[in-house]
Amino acid sequence: MKSALISPVLFLAAAGWAAAASITTSFNNTATGNDAAVSVNLISFGMVVSQTARACLPDASAQVNIQSSGTAEDLFISASGLPPNTDFDFFVIQVPNSPFGLSWYQGDLQSDSNGNAMQHFRGRFSVETFIVAPGAAAAPLVFNNPPFADAAQNPASAPVQTYHLGLWFNSPTDAQNAGCPNTVTPFNGAHNAGIQVLNTSNYPDDAGPLRSLNPQ
Repeated sequence: MKSALISPVLFLAAAGWAAAASITTSFNNTATGNDAAVSVNLISFGMVVSQTARACLPDASAQVNIQSSGTAEDLFISASGLPPNTDFDFFVIQVPNSPFGLSWYQGDLQSDSNGNAMQHFRGRFSVETFIVAPGAAAAPLVFNNPPFADAAQNPASAPVQTYHLGLWFNSPTDAQNAGCPNTVTPFNGAHNAGIQVLNTSNYPDDAGPLRSLNPQ
């Protein structure tokens, strides 16, 4: 069986960029060609404003659409209600609120002059998304500035599923300029980010939205 990706334009039209919702929708679309079947999995869900940003960015939200080819996923995020012309950092996380658990840095978003931001990430965003460390090993010490300096080695861990998403201000100064707390967090490449803006706390801690996508 061969698998194929829907083009981003067709995918966005099928999944829609409506306002963020708390309900996950999913479907399988199987089409039979001359010599193969093509299977595609899609889910769509909303992200909500975090507790720490609720007072300063009450209208912030995002819609996430994920398309699976079976071997990898394409994640499309469209956010609104953000401060204009501002950088943000996007993470896959274990639980949506503090202490967040194990977290993986996916990449960046930048809002436009209207406070909207869009981005596309390709990776593993499904029921199989996890972090594992079979044993401790030495880790590179690259960003060593307090308060979140690099660890010299990792902690050993059995597989930990990571089904939630979070978006952070890239800078505490940007957060302060938006009227938010200027708390420093480790959620950017240099470990000196601002507060969390959006998350998937509209889903249970142990059942984040990525858990609902089962690649075929």
